[in-house]
Amino acid sequence: MKKHTSINELKVGLDFNKDIIPVGRLAFRDYRIYFEYDQDFISRGLEISPLKLPLGSGLQVFDYHPFEGLPGVFNDSLPDGWGRLLFDRYFRSQNLLPEDFTPLDRLAHVGTSGLGALVYEPDHSDVNAQEEEVNLDLLSQQTQEILDGDADEVLQELINLNGSSAGARPKALIGLNSTKDRIISGKHNLPGNYEHWMVKFANSTDGVDAGAIEYVYALMAKEAGVEMMPVNLFEASKGAGYFATQRFDRVGNQRFHMHTASGLLHSDFRIPSLDYEDLITLTGVLTKDIREVEKMYRLAVFNVLSHNRDDHSKNFSFLMDAEGGWKLSPAYDLTFSSGPRGQQSTMVMGEGQSPTVEHLMKLGKEANLKRDKIDNVIHQTKHALNQWEVLAANHGVTKANIKLIKSRML
Repeated sequence: MKKHTSINELKVGLDFNKDIIPVGRLAFRDYRIYFEYDQDFISRGLEISPLKLPLGSGLQVFDYHPFEGLPGVFNDSLPDGWGRLLFDRYFRSQNLLPEDFTPLDRLAHVGTSGLGALVYEPDHSDVNAQEEEVNLDLLSQQTQEILDGDADEVLQELINLNGSSAGARPKALIGLNSTKDRIISGKHNLPGNYEHWMVKFANSTDGVDAGAIEYVYALMAKEAGVEMMPVNLFEASKGAGYFATQRFDRVGNQRFHMHTASGLLHSDFRIPSLDYEDLITLTGVLTKDIREVEKMYRLAVFNVLSHNRDDHSKNFSFLMDAEGGWKLSPAYDLTFSSGPRGQQSTMVMGEGQSPTVEHLMKLGKEANLKRDKIDNVIHQTKHALNQWEVLAANHGVTKANIKLIKSRML
């Protein structure tokens, strides 16, 4: 068995696509992780994680739970679900034990290629990954082989395309040209006429129409006034197509710092503990902008009425620009889903089992929104969801799923 030597220290920086700004250092000693901000960074006044890692001199150390000793802001850089599976498989294919890799080792493998603007040095990611053309059908087949436990030889390519994306569904970071007819690897900076996108593939429990369902949900969310990035449904040789969305942490090659509600609040997304009331408060505290609070409210209404119950704390993100201004990110991972024991992952005014329009109205009041605004958001969302059957039939959702999903919408 090969022996792996762990990294003891890691430099953290911010890359907004200018010069890398040194942020601080992470160190691993006696099974604990320490962090210290650079003095120069403190004087800039940029709060990358104002609640749990506020600017200040001296060492900071965290409990092992919920993020294996990492501050939430750096844990947000790590892949989970599919990405972690890929890394662990890769380590094993090199005769190494995944258990020997500390969170710092894993951050080094993210290096400069993670989502958001945080970068880590030493960089053990494959910085020389080529701008090769990507075939989605082939990629889908390869992800399936990995899920089935085969195909170690395609691991490196899939790792390069995965970046640090989170979630259980296999994903690839791609570059898409303006005419949407050429796809290349999108891990690093892209040529001028390409944009950063992310494409999803089915996991072992998904039906053939999972991509189409998420695509239709995105169309309805947009119609409901939820802020969304552009989406696309790419043709597939099997099934109703691959769902893809433009990334919101990149504009061209400019990067934005990205932080999930899970990372900001040190809330374990696997254990439902948040209420939309908490998310509304967090949005107000972070952005100090009632328009952003309204965006969060609108998203709560859409999730509840559309039966998107996998609305856990990693499925809400905030973006910070180079000046330190925060806003709620566009919505993502909107699809028909069940939460833990069928409940809503994020409660509405204390109700998780069967939140109703009444709970949503109470939430709007709690968010200090005017009554006519609350009524308007609920009405607009219901109107958008009424288009489910027609849109779903047009995009290849199975008849059984059209009927099932319609029966669960409020």
